[in-house]
Amino acid sequence: MPIDTATEDFYRLRLDHMIDLRHSLAVLSSRMPWQQIEASVSHIFSGKVRSGKKLSGIDLFGEQIQMSAVKSHAGRPRVPLRTMIALLYLKHAFNESDEGVVQRWSETPVWQFFGGRAYFDPTLPCDSTTLVKFRTLLGEDGVEELLAQTITAAVNMRLISPKELATVVVDSTVQSKAIAHPTDSKLLETARQKLVAAAKDAGIDLKQTFAKEGLLLRFKAGRYAHAKQFKRMGRAIKRQRTIVARIARQMERGASALTQAVRDALQGSLAKARQIVAQAASRKNTGSAPKLYAWHAPEVECIAKGKSKTPYEFGVKVGIAATLKHNLIVGARSFAGKPYDGHTLHEQLEQASILMQETGQKPQTAYVDLGYRGVDVDNPDIAIKHRGKFKTLTDQERKLLKRRQAIEPIIGHLKADHRMDRCYLKGEQGDRLNAVLCAAGYNIKWLLRMIAKKGVAFLRSLYLRLCEAVGVQPNWPQVLRELIRIASAEPNRLAIN
Repeated sequence: MPIDTATEDFYRLRLDHMIDLRHSLAVLSSRMPWQQIEASVSHIFSGKVRSGKKLSGIDLFGEQIQMSAVKSHAGRPRVPLRTMIALLYLKHAFNESDEGVVQRWSETPVWQFFGGRAYFDPTLPCDSTTLVKFRTLLGEDGVEELLAQTITAAVNMRLISPKELATVVVDSTVQSKAIAHPTDSKLLETARQKLVAAAKDAGIDLKQTFAKEGLLLRFKAGRYAHAKQFKRMGRAIKRQRTIVARIARQMERGASALTQAVRDALQGSLAKARQIVAQAASRKNTGSAPKLYAWHAPEVECIAKGKSKTPYEFGVKVGIAATLKHNLIVGARSFAGKPYDGHTLHEQLEQASILMQETGQKPQTAYVDLGYRGVDVDNPDIAIKHRGKFKTLTDQERKLLKRRQAIEPIIGHLKADHRMDRCYLKGEQGDRLNAVLCAAGYNIKWLLRMIAKKGVAFLRSLYLRLCEAVGVQPNWPQVLRELIRIASAEPNRLAIN
């Protein structure tokens, strides 16, 4: 087997010798501002200096200061920042799970090249749970920085003009949470199971857990609902409410003998169970507290979309801002509490302005649908265009208004190809992180398409080499004239290695 003398490692081959450097991901790897990205988030992961404890002792030579050993909790060496950031980009760009992205990384040389590796390594870059911790430490500000750098990279590569960032399209959608469809029967059975488990953990002996009856009642309620026998279904749900309330009272009586810390720990589970029992008694939400649609995700809202196929969606509202032309996403954020679309416009445009800071632009005109009417006073610096102002729009603005619908397929791609369809991350913070990371993954895929379409890798390098060969500054017409002149007078001069 021939030995590759160009590699520094005798037993491994360099990645740049294994892949096609004209691949879009390899080109993007050299154009992304990795140092700037790492510098912007490195302060979050700064390590703490640990030193020994000072102890004083007396010996023959007097008092001496000694350092006692302190066990370090730093753990194993940290995975490089660029590797972790690249994993987040690739996860949402190619619709992979945390487990899938680390597995595919170990099998794909071009992915490792994108992550800054010099040699191919078939081992996993990290455990999949490390991505969970890394994402949580980044926070919303950190993932917004990842999204902002994709916008900056698009402008720096001249794939989009900076002035085109001033005109945006804004729309909202629902990011569904990974929960089961919330029926009263399922929620009551879940509440019964969670209360029994909490009582067991606290050391409370329940007189009866109703395990067999609770399961049968859940099956009966589902069958009665399918047969449209709603009175029988109501009796089954009423019995489930009675069982959950009885278990909750048993726990309250048993908790009186426990410590205050244990009682406080049980209050959360008991409060959720009472809320589920109360909301199952009436179809309308008469209380001040919002309805609970999932035991493990109390932040989930029921949002009516008015569509025949999915009239209701359970999740959180997400606003998306994209350029009017070229469809590059310049903003994405979630809004808890089911706000009116118009009330989210100011925060959405404010986020887009922050993400565009490095490009020197900010949104000046926003094309929206009729859900954003009546908020012109709240956004005095933004020209808001929608169909309700059709008579006052110019012919050019009416023509551009037709492009507002281009954001609908963007939302479709975010859900189908970039993991916005179901959010598996925990809590409200998980909703915010997932929305921004989905937009960053979409922009990475957009950059790859534009690089392949415009030939950034090959043509630009060839153009610069031709400029160097003829000895002129980058100016395409001048280069062509100089090439024609040299070809006729000095043909040997055009030999480019």
